[in-house]
Amino acid sequence: MFLAKVEGSVVATKKEATMNGRKLLLLRPQLVDEKDPTKFRPGANTVVAVDSVGAGIGELVLFCQGSSARLATGLKDVPVDAVVIGIVDVVDVFGKQIYSGKQL
Repeated sequence: MFLAKVEGSVVATKKEATMNGRKLLLLRPQLVDEKDPTKFRPGANTVVAVDSVGAGIGELVLFCQGSSARLATGLKDVPVDAVVIGIVDVVDVFGKQIYSGKQL
């Protein structure tokens, strides 16, 4: 599992039929900064993921990739490589809270 910030959404009107009705989100992975572990630093890449939990722009989410993504409910036969599986409430690193969902 990985942490990411939801930066936007993706719309594709023509797609594989099993993808119809599925919300796609644009994610920016978040890494704990090795120089200052009380902060996140954004990853260099972005990921498009299927939203299975109703996440919104600006939220910090948990996502998984690869074959694990298809283990999410209802995605067994869907061609996905990434899926949002949770909306993060709090992140603690070394006993210090570095994220709270109440910041939004």
